[in-house]
Amino acid sequence: MANTYLTALHGMPKLLFCVEDPLASFKKKLYADGFQKYYESNLPTYEALETGYNNAVDKEQFLQNMAEELMGAVKEKYESMNRRSQREKVFMDWSLSMVGYVFPGILRYNGNCAKPLNDALIKAWKAYFPQSNLSAAGFDEIEAGFHKKWCYITTAVCETFGKPDDCYELKLLRNYRDGYLMDSPDGEEIIHEYYDVAPTIVKRINKLPERAAIYQNVWDRYLQPCISMIEENRNEECRDLYIQMVRELQEKYFYNS
Repeated sequence: MANTYLTALHGMPKLLFCVEDPLASFKKKLYADGFQKYYESNLPTYEALETGYNNAVDKEQFLQNMAEELMGAVKEKYESMNRRSQREKVFMDWSLSMVGYVFPGILRYNGNCAKPLNDALIKAWKAYFPQSNLSAAGFDEIEAGFHKKWCYITTAVCETFGKPDDCYELKLLRNYRDGYLMDSPDGEEIIHEYYDVAPTIVKRINKLPERAAIYQNVWDRYLQPCISMIEENRNEECRDLYIQMVRELQEKYFYNS
């Protein structure tokens, strides 16, 4: 029993830190294979977590211990960094690793501890990084998201208007994302940052009774002009306006929960 507990405890930091260069690997063509290798390499930890949780008398304390073990390692590394730019980079990398690998890996094992452990990790992460707003999703949901990435908000708007997933507007923006934006110098970072905040923005807007009016305003103020810019080959202007949209929606619906 003691060995199982220690295996689970010592495996928690590895769940996060074993992901190398998450920004480079979190791509449509690389993610599925990379995730499978990640999952298989961490199977002993998942097994120990499930056994430990099922045998624990105080399950809540067990989950708290696991979350604290991971966050203790995070704090030690984070606070050893003196440069702000270095801290910002690792925060971005770790956040993506949590969303893209840690949470879906735990869910893939599908044990009794999966959801409560992810909940405990999200709570601990939020306590240390209050500016963050991570949520847990499974591998299948993330894999499907690669086809909608950088289009979450546009998709929500189009759905409100009764437009299909393969409508002209969404196809245009996806082509823009995969072509011009992805090839631009900071394109991958922009897409990653958007992917981190957009799902939460959409979820919060969808809970509001006035969501249809909000999406109409988003369409009129941002999306329709962006589409016109792409059609007129004003790609840089489109990028700037879309980033402005995300920043303003983030300020209103991401931070102000």
